[in-house]
Amino acid sequence: MNKILFAGLLLSSQSVLAADITGLITDSNNTPIANAKIEVHGQNGVFYTNDMGKFLIDTESFQTPLELHISAKGYQHFTLGQTADTDYQVALKTTALEYIDVYATPLHASTLESASPITVISDEALKYHHAPTLGETLKSQVGIHSTYFGPVSSSPIIRGLDGPRVLIAQNGLDVGDASRVGPDHVVSTDTSTVKQVEILRGPATLIFGNGAIDGVVNVVDNRVPTSNDFEADWQLSHNTVSAENEASFNLTTGADNFAFHIDGFKRDSDDYEIPANPESEELHEGESEEEHAEHEEEFNGTLENSASESEGINVGASYLLDNGYVGFSYGKLDKLYGIAGHSHGSHEEHEDESEEEHAEHAEHEEGSVQGDMAQERVQILSQLNVDSNWLTAINTKYGYTDYKHAEVEGDEIGTTFTNESHEFKTDLLLTEISDWHGALTFDYKTSDFEAIGAEAFTPASETKAFAVALLEEKHFGDFLIQLGARVESVELSTHTLTIEEEHHDDHEEEHHDEHDEHDEHEVEHHDEGFSETYQPISISAGILWDFAEGQNLGLSISRSERAPSASEVFAFGPHIGTGSFEVGALYELHQEDDETHFEIESHDLELETSNNIDLSYRKFDGDVGVIFNVFYNRIENYYYQSNTGLYREDEHEEHDEHEEEHHDEHEDEHHDEYEEQGLPVFLTQTADAELYGFEAQVVWKFAPQYTLTMQSDYIRGKLLDSGNLPRIPPARLGATFDYTSDNWDAKFEVRHNFKQDTLAEMETETDAYTMLNVSANYHFNLGEQDLSAYFKGRNITDEEARVHSSYLKSTTLLPGRGVTVGIRGSF
Repeated sequence: MNKILFAGLLLSSQSVLAADITGLITDSNNTPIANAKIEVHGQNGVFYTNDMGKFLIDTESFQTPLELHISAKGYQHFTLGQTADTDYQVALKTTALEYIDVYATPLHASTLESASPITVISDEALKYHHAPTLGETLKSQVGIHSTYFGPVSSSPIIRGLDGPRVLIAQNGLDVGDASRVGPDHVVSTDTSTVKQVEILRGPATLIFGNGAIDGVVNVVDNRVPTSNDFEADWQLSHNTVSAENEASFNLTTGADNFAFHIDGFKRDSDDYEIPANPESEELHEGESEEEHAEHEEEFNGTLENSASESEGINVGASYLLDNGYVGFSYGKLDKLYGIAGHSHGSHEEHEDESEEEHAEHAEHEEGSVQGDMAQERVQILSQLNVDSNWLTAINTKYGYTDYKHAEVEGDEIGTTFTNESHEFKTDLLLTEISDWHGALTFDYKTSDFEAIGAEAFTPASETKAFAVALLEEKHFGDFLIQLGARVESVELSTHTLTIEEEHHDDHEEEHHDEHDEHDEHEVEHHDEGFSETYQPISISAGILWDFAEGQNLGLSISRSERAPSASEVFAFGPHIGTGSFEVGALYELHQEDDETHFEIESHDLELETSNNIDLSYRKFDGDVGVIFNVFYNRIENYYYQSNTGLYREDEHEEHDEHEEEHHDEHEDEHHDEYEEQGLPVFLTQTADAELYGFEAQVVWKFAPQYTLTMQSDYIRGKLLDSGNLPRIPPARLGATFDYTSDNWDAKFEVRHNFKQDTLAEMETETDAYTMLNVSANYHFNLGEQDLSAYFKGRNITDEEARVHSSYLKSTTLLPGRGVTVGIRGSF
């Protein structure tokens, strides 16, 4: 609950009740600090100091004694434990590291007060890094990378893992999209109008359970308002690299006990410019040097099919109570975007068709494939303080998402993915017992997923999950102990399974007649379906030691179990987005002589189990701040896709109405490998794996106006018995120089990605590259409005760069040199 919920916050000369707690917050020179935050730990209460650095807390709404957490931008955090007096004076010390509260967990947590590492990006940092996708927005944070399936379909990678192991949440609830099913599906949340983005790693994710075994990205917005203060901001910008135009606004207001919110954004862009032809490094199979040169001449300087259009609108309202609030929000998000590299090949000219007909068919087949995403989302949130012998507060969250993603080819819809999800979560904040703060969480979630069309590689499925989690923590002098446990029940079910009749070697014979070729890929649908229930159990323990003034050490260990996702179990079909034919873990490959086929196995599927250790060192005193994290993650029964060495034809192409009887008689010389041989078959299997590495950041504020930040990270991932994990991001090293004055601030940034030559089987190397970025902001006032005119230059050296973690690294480059200019204002 925010400041407006506590009327009379500002002090006056009038006396206060004896039960009230008052105080003065200053810096080390006794200068008052305005807008310092005072939080009531374990209860819903947030207060702020006035312009004179004073605060007042009416304790009537709380169970006493109180534990107060005090923070302010640029200063170290301070804790007042077990308050007994009524008047306090606290002097905060400076810090080079930013202290930011985290909303993702029911108990108080921050970037500097947690046994496990937490990263939060907000305010100016979020505006600086803002990009059309969540993955690209966060990729500069230590330990975070991007799948980069083009500029508008990129998801976050945390410590080398993504997909069903990284939960994308909004205000603590699953976003309910299809981004974890495939990297070509956009994350259905946008950072244009949000408050902050939180990244939780390791044991900190336990509260989110299944699907968050390696990390959580929680997007925090103010769409359910907790204050009726008038706040408004807006932004306009233009980016040259893709002719992108963007506009956004936020407005919160209200009266009496009511608060209202509305926000929206609109963005459109063309194909973005790239420094070179992304496919120019080598010849296509069967392509002569002359043909290759001609192909080079056709390159127009942009990445084809990378344009996009996005817009969103959100409205919300709350009723403010003396002991909390209750509110709701409704949001609608639409995105139409090109799926770079996603096409179904070129059309072969037939003897009986004219050049005009051939051109028309070729244009249709080679035309852009677009993703048309639409989502509606409803949230109901409440926070209520209660006066009970065993409860201090009840926080509830409900989210409903209606998600639809259609892949449009020309004027036709090729495949449609839908997901309808519900989630209800209740956090019970428990009364202290022997100084232990606790929270009990109940979480119920359903997901009804369906894919219809030529690339419906996984059948319709339903996932139901119910979980109970308990978090406890206690201060022992300079030590903070954090404990957690979560018990779940996860049910996966489908009404229809795909069963393969028979599969011959695709290249066993030189020619097949039309009937035989169809039979070798014939499948049938089994209507009895499949259902299985898993019981994941996860536990964690952590200790934070303030061993010296302004320094601490955090050690956390966890054992977390994960049920496989529906697509990992049930998949059986072509997934053109990843250029593969995917087969789920429910199937087993059988081979007799030259014949191969897949059969459904009755064996129980194992839980994936992550055994994680995190060690963190933080120095936050004075002008030099240091964060250093070391992690080791041993995963038992790790679900991964293994290349079987087999090929399956893309039936979407195979049954094209213009396909000839003998497809090998008119080979097109510019086919991709899978168009000539079929899609490589990947079977989901389990094996033990390990990932380890480090994340380091040093912040040196060597003068009041100047700050130097250096950071680096490294990830190593491998299967214990069969080589390296694929698409593991390379090591990185970066430095940022910041200048800040009253009206100006500027930033110069250099990021170096090292060569990645630690490879999985059939994986290729990715060259090193260095990115140079610059930015500048000029701040001024116009009446009551604070304005900022800004400039951002990205990749100013026009570097050719490929993303090793991308499925499309051989056919895409990162954007070339681009400039963003814009203006934003706030009231």
